[in-house]
Amino acid sequence: MTERTLSIREAAAETGVTAHTLRYYERIGLALPVARAKSGHRRYGEPELRWIVFLRRLHATGMPIRKMLAYARLARKGPAGADGRRALLEEHRREIKERLGQLTSTLEVIEQKLALYDQLPAPPAEHAPRER
Repeated sequence: MTERTLSIREAAAETGVTAHTLRYYERIGLALPVARAKSGHRRYGEPELRWIVFLRRLHATGMPIRKMLAYARLARKGPAGADGRRALLEEHRREIKERLGQLTSTLEVIEQKLALYDQLPAPPAEHAPRER
């Protein structure tokens, strides 16, 4: 059975990034060059798609591209880079938890403000326009 491969447009749609972003990730070394069809068009397989989805998740959590690049370099080392990848992810997890704590406390303040607005008396009804 042949492995399913996708064009760059299909891969972009499946991973939620643009084709431009996929080319950019490849150009800067964040993603390895993908296989190409005889026509020269990129063909994305499951491993490439999983990697792009993982990169999107890192990006969504606020990881800067430079750290994502460091992670990608370590990933290419295979098992020899595992300790470095783990350390990078542990540091990022700590940063995310800190931001979550800040967001949670800010959300609590907003909830308190909204509760105050809920206690305000209703504004007076506007007078209906008079018929002439």
